[in-house]
Amino acid sequence: MAVNIIDIDNSSNIGIFFKSNDKYILIPNELPDDKIRNLKSYLNVEPIISTISGTRLNGALTIMNNSGILVSKIITERELKLLREQVDLPIEILPTKYTCIGNIITVNDKGAYVSDIISKEDIDIIKNTLNVEVEKGTVASHVQVGSLTVATNNGAIIHPLATKEEILKLSKILKVNIEPATINHGIPIVASGIIVNSENAIVGKSTSGPELDILSRVFNV
Repeated sequence: MAVNIIDIDNSSNIGIFFKSNDKYILIPNELPDDKIRNLKSYLNVEPIISTISGTRLNGALTIMNNSGILVSKIITERELKLLREQVDLPIEILPTKYTCIGNIITVNDKGAYVSDIISKEDIDIIKNTLNVEVEKGTVASHVQVGSLTVATNNGAIIHPLATKEEILKLSKILKVNIEPATINHGIPIVASGIIVNSENAIVGKSTSGPELDILSRVFNV
């Protein structure tokens, strides 16, 4: 099965608009029907139209694995109610002051690696909602660990300047092989340009052939 390529609004930064696990994909409103069908087919998931505080930034404002979903505190009551009606998973608000929670947490079903700026109270919510152990750390000495890593139960990619110590720490908590990679022809903020689950991966249209080869090997798709 090959890695697939897609764009949204003529942008390769697809990762900021979508979030997927092995059952659902959160998609922005006003997405054309043909692209919804493609996403459903490529990832073998149920598409769920979702907005967070009226925005289309599901990737930046949510975290999910196959046990649960965390959403940014800026979600409205109506949006949260609609999401809970459509998804058969625990959904909780992460009350951290950092609204773009997708940028500071990376997770699979085996563990979560979170930014050093996350509080103990927030870590407890992450553990309980996503049913994982949690480790704090950095990537390439940056706190935006969710932007700079992407993980599934098959493997993970990380910013090419991540240290050996960071890679070892991340690999230990996520329990998968991790490789440095870029997306969209050299972009090291890997989460910005990929949607991935255990079934398949979808990348931004600027992603190069060598990048596709690495992603296919790491995620086993």
